[in-house]
Amino acid sequence: MPKPRNAKVESASQRLKLGARRAPYFTRLAPGIALGYRRNKGAGTWVVRSNDGHGAEWTKRIAIADDLEPAAPPLVLTFYQAQEVARQLARGHGQDALVDDSRPETVDEALTSYENDLKARGANVYNARAPRHHLTRVLLDKPVQLLTSKELEAWRNSLIDKVEPATINRMLKSLRTALKQAAHRDPRIQNQGAWKTGIKDLPDALNDRNVILTDDEVRALIAGAYAQDAALGLLADVLALTGARPSQAARLVVADLILSDPLRPRLMMPRSAKGGGVNRIERKSQRVPVPITPQLAQKLKAAAAGRAPNAPLLLRGSGFSWGKRPHRYYSDDIGAVVKAIGLDADEVTIYALRHSSIARQLLRSVPIRIIAGTHDTSVPIIERHYSRYITDHSDDLSRAALLHHEPQAGDNVWMQPAS
Repeated sequence: MPKPRNAKVESASQRLKLGARRAPYFTRLAPGIALGYRRNKGAGTWVVRSNDGHGAEWTKRIAIADDLEPAAPPLVLTFYQAQEVARQLARGHGQDALVDDSRPETVDEALTSYENDLKARGANVYNARAPRHHLTRVLLDKPVQLLTSKELEAWRNSLIDKVEPATINRMLKSLRTALKQAAHRDPRIQNQGAWKTGIKDLPDALNDRNVILTDDEVRALIAGAYAQDAALGLLADVLALTGARPSQAARLVVADLILSDPLRPRLMMPRSAKGGGVNRIERKSQRVPVPITPQLAQKLKAAAAGRAPNAPLLLRGSGFSWGKRPHRYYSDDIGAVVKAIGLDADEVTIYALRHSSIARQLLRSVPIRIIAGTHDTSVPIIERHYSRYITDHSDDLSRAALLHHEPQAGDNVWMQPAS
């Protein structure tokens, strides 16, 4: 079947003679499908127009026209290359009988859908918003089914000198999830390999933030926080002794302080339900018993005096809750405390209290499974992020089981059997 022709737009020389205008010059490709050329001051752009089968139409930009530079798919296309892409978007690789004629979803729209999904599951919407700050407008506006591994890899690599590797990996994970969900919604999206290979995680980016403090440094940080503000000090005290995440501690209520045994007080720490999946809201409502010292228990009892059982246990100095994102209120103050005790505020954050708690318990021979339970994490995560401390601890255990089959210094010399 001959391809549709349009003398005005099929060659670059003819297109450049057209006057710039907002309305595209359309060429009919098939019933309900048209390719448009929008003449701009610079290079023009190709757009596809299709109907949804219910009387409505959608239009989507698909590429730059080869007006001023040679064709370089998928970003710069000739008239005939643009025809193929237009059909692909409208028909889903030509499978007319199975096609859903709804408008192709862009990366921007995929991230919006992912954000709405996170809201519905009670998860942190920041995971969906973070990639937007670094994605180019071209990538955000691009239909998901036209993404290529080459352009995604180039974008990922452009971040290496601007963003920490661990942050890049977290962002890539969110973007992959958004694109995967888009593919589940639209059977026309068949290029999952583009983001599986193009935005793979960067290697060796796991341990960059696991700052471990000595016990004396932890004590100094807690003391400095109390000196800065009593409410900040109490928060730091709880985080240091429990190893909880700040967002977990902020959700503690008065009833979570258990003082039935004065010598064995504990906190019923809310779970974070990290990792997504099903039953997230239900898991966030669950509590895990975590031991604390009698001294901290008395401070918490005094701070909670006169408040209802369902009231927040930890409050800011202003008397308000720390909220869902407590870092907004403590970041500057903790930075000042870290500097005051002689540590690097660019390296040491309040999360160092959590990392230090896990490392301390590993070195005190607490079983990893118990550490994982009280810190609301998993054994594989601890083994992955804190392997050096596991090795330090296992050295003493392994050394005690060594077979000494030769005399050691100071031992009696072996006696030869009598002849």
